Amino acid sequence: MRSLVIIGGGPRAAGLLERIAAQSPEVRLTVHVVDPFPPGAGRVWRHAQSPLLRMNSMAEDVTVFTDSSFDGAGPICPGPSLAEWTDVEPTSFPSRQVQSRYLSWFFDHVRKSLPPNISVSVHRAKALKVVGNWVWLDNGDSLNADVLVLALGHLDAEPEPEHRKLADHATQHGLVYVPPLYSADADLSAVEGDVVLRGFGLAFVDLMVLLTEGRGGRYVRTDRLEYLPSGAEPTLYVGSRRGVPYHSKTGYRLQGTRPSLPHFFVADALRGWRLDFRDDVWPLMAKEIAWGYYHELFTGHPGLVGISFVEFATAFAALDWYSEEMRELEVLAVPDPADRIDFERLDRPLTGLTFATAEEFQEHLRSYIEADVTRRSDPRHSADLGAFLALLSVYGQLPQLMPHDGWWHGYFSYLASGPPPDRLEELLALSRAGIVRFVGADMWVEAVDGAFLAGSPTTPDVVRANGLIEARLPAHSLSRTEDPVLRSLRAVGDVSEDAAGLVRVTAEGRLINEQGEEDPVRFAVGPYTTGKAFAAFARPHTNAPAFRQNDIIVSALLRTLGD
Repeated sequence: MRSLVIIGGGPRAAGLLERIAAQSPEVRLTVHVVDPFPPGAGRVWRHAQSPLLRMNSMAEDVTVFTDSSFDGAGPICPGPSLAEWTDVEPTSFPSRQVQSRYLSWFFDHVRKSLPPNISVSVHRAKALKVVGNWVWLDNGDSLNADVLVLALGHLDAEPEPEHRKLADHATQHGLVYVPPLYSADADLSAVEGDVVLRGFGLAFVDLMVLLTEGRGGRYVRTDRLEYLPSGAEPTLYVGSRRGVPYHSKTGYRLQGTRPSLPHFFVADALRGWRLDFRDDVWPLMAKEIAWGYYHELFTGHPGLVGISFVEFATAFAALDWYSEEMRELEVLAVPDPADRIDFERLDRPLTGLTFATAEEFQEHLRSYIEADVTRRSDPRHSADLGAFLALLSVYGQLPQLMPHDGWWHGYFSYLASGPPPDRLEELLALSRAGIVRFVGADMWVEAVDGAFLAGSPTTPDVVRANGLIEARLPAHSLSRTEDPVLRSLRAVGDVSEDAAGLVRVTAEGRLINEQGEEDPVRFAVGPYTTGKAFAAFARPHTNAPAFRQNDIIVSALLRTLGD
């Protein structure tokens, strides 16, 4: 009987189990899944979190099963999407508790589908260290692993020096400071008064919900959405580098034909080249995203373009994205400038804008958000969905060439990983009610006697607050990891990191030690590794990178177990 230990029991572990069941090895095997949180859901998707917190994906866009688009070596094993499994509206954005139930069901489903020579043992405990082939747990047990897989998910990190200083300042002056962490894990009980939130992405949206609706406020709709405060809310001053929230998810389907992707950015064709992200890779990625956008504009909205799609596609294919000829083609083919895609304008919408007063800026940003909600809800702008599909394609391929560039990851999240449209409607209602105040772009924060100050070049106003919340996830690196298993492996040189702090792994997911050698029996997968894929679950019919990655890793670990 061979032993496989998987540390981490979330969606990624369940996906690995699914591939083991699909490949049906003949080896007699016990799979030990180690996680203090419920199997399938894990920490991030556990059911024990606020029912107010929701997914940022529509129910019909979430699946944990392979389908006809899957091109991995292992067999296709179809199954229901989240929308098909539950009774929620397919285009709704379900609560995370609903997704938790789906993931828990998936784990049980996969467990029951395993052949009789494979058994699964779940250990609701935390792994403390790995020594040789032994995994030590916090309940006193130890497990012998012929093969070990680290499926650790998103990890906590030791505070950065700036965060330590801010926390010390808060302690000394009786203020509140919340460092980067997962919103569902944050203790917000002491948050009151005027509070600065640094970050305008999904973490901010979660915190906004918990500090408003979570404190008894409610929304009512008359001619527009209005917020009725409970009186227990703090005033939230929010800013970031861009100074605007993430774009909301689209609320419509494609109106034209689905683009064939990848088209212009194909990672396999670029392997072996010495590539610079900005000079070589990003222009190809931009062309691919633009192709997804214009493919939908031409096939879904022929009344908005000035030439035939065949003529446009032929000319588009021959031009570099940043060439003058490409700009001339866009002018010829797309009469309305608002229907052309401009990546730089999208990236920094407040560049060059200043306002005499904070109130003028509040009005401006509310208008900006209202326009975004309208655009993302109106099928007339479904070209944005075409761009979104291409964004997913390039994001999933890039790790095959190089680690994600820091700017690119943030840009992708800003464009493609925003909240549901109604969350931005709620943000507008909170702004009108005075609960949320917008600070601006390139927000700065300063610790002074008895307060935190915050401001922005966007307006001359400076905020004085009694609290500061880092509205973002911790930036994980191996050298600052709080995960005890990684620390134990790092202490003996059995794991190493790249320049970005990611755990180095091979294409098969094998750990690479400090001498550059591949580990014969230890694997790692997840966002903390150089082999990170987009997500552990995916949109149907997209040949999801995570599913292909699971298939590759399982093939390798089963070969190892067989040997």
